[in-house]
Amino acid sequence: MTQMALVIDLNVCVGCQACVTSCKEWNTSGESGSLADLNPYDADPSGTFFNRVQTFEAGSFPNAETIHFPKSCLHCEDPPCVPVCPTGASYKRKEDGLVLVDFDRCIGCKYCAWACPYGARELDEARKEMTKCTLCVDRIHDENLSERDRQPACVLACPTSARLFGDIHDPQSVVSKAIEERGGYQLMPEWNTRPANHYLPRVPTVASGCGGDACSCKAAGAADAPASLDAQLESGKLHLASMATRI
Repeated sequence: MTQMALVIDLNVCVGCQACVTSCKEWNTSGESGSLADLNPYDADPSGTFFNRVQTFEAGSFPNAETIHFPKSCLHCEDPPCVPVCPTGASYKRKEDGLVLVDFDRCIGCKYCAWACPYGARELDEARKEMTKCTLCVDRIHDENLSERDRQPACVLACPTSARLFGDIHDPQSVVSKAIEERGGYQLMPEWNTRPANHYLPRVPTVASGCGGDACSCKAAGAADAPASLDAQLESGKLHLASMATRI
């Protein structure tokens, strides 16, 4: 069975928001549009986005880092949002594995949003319908486009090629090879939803200044530099996945 998905390289994502803006532009003008932006500059703004990039700081000096974490629907192979939908509006397609919403059947009850452990669904306040990433389903199968352009808008817009797209069930696909070679992982696997989207882990940078091997204060007997990000993850002091899903 084909399972189309994204693989996101956290090591090269620079948080430029190009994927966010391109996603908004394409889907507002496509089958999913128009996506509401109500009072965007008010004290209580409401906007509908299929893709968001969350940015946060991790670690401590001199090993502090800024981490950019793109997040959207993960197109789970066992999506909990589908069976809870009372009208059958949420469904998973057999031909490409995408999890989609039939807007004609959606009643905006939010059951799917409550069932999703990743916070990937949003209610369009103007239409009162649940929306989510479609992996640009109206683009990736469009034979009027060149083969290069039959990819999600976010993939084409990424200036650092941090986003890869393909069939994770095809061992020869670019995404499968990236997952195997780089140790790609699923977000919150303990939920047993089998997310199709994967992330490629960051390679923490090592500070060359204070706290490094050449640091004079360390040579003088100062306390060792803080543990690396990998060490913090190992000890349970840093949870990138949980931090990124609680917004």
